[in-house]
Amino acid sequence: MTTVLIAEDEPLMRERLLEMLAVAWPEARVVLVAENGNDAWDGFLDCEPDVAFLDIRMPGLSGLEVAERIGKLAHVVFVTAYDQYAVDAFDAGAVDYVLKPVQADRLDKAVARLREKLDSDKRAPDDLGDLLQHLKSALPGMRQERTKWLKASVGRQIRLIDVDEVLFFQSDSKYTRVVLRDSEALVRMPLKDLLSGLDRDKFWQIHRGTVVNAGAIAAAERIDAERLQVLLRDCDEKLPVSRTFAHLFRD
Repeated sequence: MTTVLIAEDEPLMRERLLEMLAVAWPEARVVLVAENGNDAWDGFLDCEPDVAFLDIRMPGLSGLEVAERIGKLAHVVFVTAYDQYAVDAFDAGAVDYVLKPVQADRLDKAVARLREKLDSDKRAPDDLGDLLQHLKSALPGMRQERTKWLKASVGRQIRLIDVDEVLFFQSDSKYTRVVLRDSEALVRMPLKDLLSGLDRDKFWQIHRGTVVNAGAIAAAERIDAERLQVLLRDCDEKLPVSRTFAHLFRD
């Protein structure tokens, strides 16, 4: 059974898509419905669905940023209200999309293509890297402001931390542990909400609960045939790498 994630922040549009997908693809099972990009990515790591329907414009991580993080781990269908310019870009990139308001015939076509891909000897999802970079720079409102400073609790003090100095972030319930070369602190924000402000090229997520500064990585070490851990340059802690992110360290 094909598993599906749906991420859409508009309640009526979300319900419409769920209802129409149940008709167009009754054998598919929706394993997660998210209302923003941060929950979509966090849920993706939990459920590892085969297909993700992503609204392009969502609070937190945009649909494009979630798709970028998903990479080749799942097939992606964009849900968009953008005009012909965006549609032309999607068509040129051979990516699946449906326009808002979702129409049954267009959804049927997207589902038919997905079924064909999934049935063709488990064909790998398309590489959307170039298309995503083009759309992020070209579509209005897609440029994300990056976090430069964090306010964190250190004892009785509120410390201002330069993000570039962070070795790694680690989830701690509703807080995030921030580890630096000579100290650490707690930020009053879940890790999934911090993700949208971090530079993805510099900060690599290696586990659902861990994001590491790539410049602080000394090596990736094999624990056994399936497991890896990261060794840091200026810290004795060893950080486990989940299976989802092991590809970051393959040749």
